[in-house]
Amino acid sequence: MSSPLTTASPSVPAKTSGPGRNAPRLRKPRKPSAGKPRRSVLLTVLTSLIVIYTVVPLIWLAINATKTQAGLADSSGMWFAHDFALWDNIRDTFTYDDGVFTRWLLNTLMYVVLGAGGATFLAVLGGYALAKFDFPGKRGIFATVIGAVAVPGTALAVPTFLMFSKMGLTDTPWAVIIPSLVSPFGLYLMWVFATEAIPNELLEAARIDGAGEARIFFTVVLPLLAPGIVTVLLFTTVATWNNYFLPLIMLKDSDWYPLTLGLSVWNSQAETIGGDVIFNLVITGSLLTILPLIAAFLLLQKYWQSGLAAGSVKE
Repeated sequence: MSSPLTTASPSVPAKTSGPGRNAPRLRKPRKPSAGKPRRSVLLTVLTSLIVIYTVVPLIWLAINATKTQAGLADSSGMWFAHDFALWDNIRDTFTYDDGVFTRWLLNTLMYVVLGAGGATFLAVLGGYALAKFDFPGKRGIFATVIGAVAVPGTALAVPTFLMFSKMGLTDTPWAVIIPSLVSPFGLYLMWVFATEAIPNELLEAARIDGAGEARIFFTVVLPLLAPGIVTVLLFTTVATWNNYFLPLIMLKDSDWYPLTLGLSVWNSQAETIGGDVIFNLVITGSLLTILPLIAAFLLLQKYWQSGLAAGSVKE
C-alpha cells in the first residue's frame, strides 16, 4: 500500500482579504523636480552674509547723507538724526567752491564716454576678429592678452606716467582717457563670447549672399553680441568711474579731476590746518556718485542674457 507523495511546488501566497493582510509595497524614490531646485542652508547663510556685507555700507551712506555736519557727530551712524538735511546737502554739494562738484561730474562722464566706450568698441572689434578669423601670430596675441589680464593696473601706472610725461600729455584729459582704452579683460571676454555666440554657418551664409565684412559686422554680429557688449561696457564703465590712482598721478589741475579724486580732496581738508570740515558734503557726494552706476545696472540688466544665437542655425 503506497503512501501518497507530496510534490514540491513553488509556494504561491494565498490571496487574503481584509485589512493588514496585504504585503507591504516599497515606496518609489521621488525624483527631484526640474522646476524646484534643491535648497541649501549653507548656501543661504553665505548668500545672506554677502548681502549684509554689501548692503550695510549703502544703508549707512544713505542715512548719513541726510545729516548735517553737527548731526554726524551727535547721532548713531545707523539711524537718522533729529533734522533731515538731505536736500540742503545736495544743494550745498553742487554749489560748494563755485560748483566744482559739477565740473568733476562732467569730467567723469567724459572719461566714461570716451574711455569706457572706446575700450568696449575696441574689445568688440578685437574679440570678434580673434574668434572668427585666422591670421599669423594669433597664439602670441592670446598669450599676451592672458598675461595682460594678470597684470594689475597699478603696476603699469608709473611706466605710463613716464611715457606720457615724455609725450607732454600729463595734466591733460588724454592722460586718463588713452590708458582707459585698453581693457585686456574686456577683450578676452568678448573673444570667448564671440566664439560661442556667432555660428560660423551664419557668417558663411551672409558672405554667400554677397554681404561685405563691414555689413556683416554691423547687421549680423553686433545684435548677437549684445549681451557681451553690455557686460563689457558695464565692467569698463565701473572701472573708469571708480578710477582713482591713475588720475592721482596724472593730473595736477583740479579742473580735470574726476569725482573720486575730487571727493578725496574734500575729505582731506579736515586734516589741513584751517581747512573746512565738510564730511556731510563728502558723504552726500559719495551717494550721488554711486547712483548713476546703480541706475546703469538696473536699466541694462535685461540685456544680461545669453543664447541669442540659439536656434538661428538648424543643426
